[in-house]
Amino acid sequence: MHLGMVGLGKMGANMTTRLLREKHAVVAFDRDGDAVARTVAGGADGASSLADLVKRLHDTPRVVWIMVPSGAPTDQTIDELLTLLSPGDVIVDGGNTNWQAGLRAYDRCKLKSVHLVDAGTSGGVWGLTEGYCLMVGGDTDAVKLCEPIFRALAPPDGYAHVGPAGSGHFSKMVHNGIEYGLLQAYGEGFEILEKSPFAFDLEQLARVWCHGSVVRSWLLELAVRAFADDKNLSQIRGYVDDTGEGRWTVQAAIDENVPAPVITLSLLARFASRQDESFSAKVVAALRNQFGGHAVKSEHV
Repeated sequence: MHLGMVGLGKMGANMTTRLLREKHAVVAFDRDGDAVARTVAGGADGASSLADLVKRLHDTPRVVWIMVPSGAPTDQTIDELLTLLSPGDVIVDGGNTNWQAGLRAYDRCKLKSVHLVDAGTSGGVWGLTEGYCLMVGGDTDAVKLCEPIFRALAPPDGYAHVGPAGSGHFSKMVHNGIEYGLLQAYGEGFEILEKSPFAFDLEQLARVWCHGSVVRSWLLELAVRAFADDKNLSQIRGYVDDTGEGRWTVQAAIDENVPAPVITLSLLARFASRQDESFSAKVVAALRNQFGGHAVKSEHV
């Protein structure tokens, strides 16, 4: 197929490379001219603007995949594309868009008779070699049109049309919420091991757990690599960011009256990781001193 790729960051650039390897023709655009130049060197057709990208797409209906940050950048890209595309054309949003914002964008596209397909995309920097897991939502005809692209990006059995518009982003949101819980469980387990009276080789344990253990997973294989690179993770600060999906998953659980304590607490643990000093802990320490005379530690010690 002939398609456009908008956004050439770590994900978009690797996806472009994988598509080119699978003999698809890609017109690539990014605000960073150097990123465009790199994809051109790899075989893509570089565009200087969204208008130029659309002009270079010769197949109809035209397909444009966007991999830009969620929120305003995605909305602005979609809105500009709507001034350039024709009825029947397809926009694929592969970013981590909030599913409700995605539905609003779907409605805007529908007014122009342009299809919007939401492709929940998982795989990170490993997607280039391992393939991307794709959870795709949208109108059946539009999804079928784009299937050659999805199958080129995904490993065997790694792509599914999961439902109507919004379902791709919703399922990816929950996927990432589950990821929060898994990561937190591994983190806590390894900390208990690291603080134990035994001088465990954490890389060794992670490696042996990858074989036959009920807790084996790709994340655990990545833990092996992390401990091999830095035995005690001494070069890494314990600051954990989030990009929104965990928050949205917790909100969906609240809206649906679904108890989700593990995912919720894993999100709160990320917030705690960003505090150099917890004021709430100061309050607790002060109150323990007040009611029980328990000792407090001075900031100056």
